[in-house]
Amino acid sequence: MANTIKIDIVSAEEEVWSGEGTMVFAPAEMGEIGIAPQHAPLLTRLKPGEIRVQQASGEEQFFYVSGGMLEVQGHVVTVLSDTALRAADLDEAAALEAQRRAEQALADRTGELELAKAKAELMQAAAQIRAIQKLRAKGGRA
Repeated sequence: MANTIKIDIVSAEEEVWSGEGTMVFAPAEMGEIGIAPQHAPLLTRLKPGEIRVQQASGEEQFFYVSGGMLEVQGHVVTVLSDTALRAADLDEAAALEAQRRAEQALADRTGELELAKAKAELMQAAAQIRAIQKLRAKGGRA
């Protein structure tokens, strides 16, 4: 039996996925990190992007997170995010529309608060589109 780690991915609304994996890759603020079984305890903030879970069977699970926190404790990895979705559930048309709206808001530059909000929305839309493209390149449905 392969050495595995328990992974829980949770959004503000629901538990998105829970299972075992041999490796987890996540978009930490300082760059992508990889977590293997027996990893040292860790708490880090996540930026919008893709979570990838490798399973003992060789299958990979893909998820989008809007940011959040990742905690490693013992043999458990917990991802907490306001928004977490299976990559296959992402809506490419909605992500492209959100990106267009955010780019328009950046061009309008009505105020500092609106500018910051537009930048955050643009980052999230771009991360969703990248997750969709990666899933499509791997032969998944998106």
